[in-house]
Amino acid sequence: MAVSLTRVVGFCAMHRLHRLDWTDAENRAAFGSLSDPPGHTHDYRCAVTVGGPVSPPMMMVMDLPLLDRILDDEVVKPFDGKNINRDVPAFADGSTIPTCEAIAAHIFARVAARLPEGVTLERVRVLEDATLHADCFGPV
Repeated sequence: MAVSLTRVVGFCAMHRLHRLDWTDAENRAAFGSLSDPPGHTHDYRCAVTVGGPVSPPMMMVMDLPLLDRILDDEVVKPFDGKNINRDVPAFADGSTIPTCEAIAAHIFARVAARLPEGVTLERVRVLEDATLHADCFGPV
């Protein structure tokens, strides 16, 4: 029987929607006040869904403490308390704007690489707030 398991973690981080190769006016036209320095903060939530076969008697997709360690290493520690544009290497060079979608895709790749054999990453959902989230279902 195939089952999925979702764990949610949180982090508080700042980001700015800003392209380095655009003028301030172009950024303002595209992103509005979201392009203003130094950026703005969100209390993000990240829901990671893993799937795989389960069998009696354990009925577990994977060891939950292992999943928690992976999420701490790949989500909480790299993002919590950080300015994503400056402090997270994947976004620091300015080539990728740290949108909700880009953050979800980044986390997907990092978590997928750490899962044990037989466990698949089904979805990474990053929520900026109660009204906005992005889902990533596979590598970009």
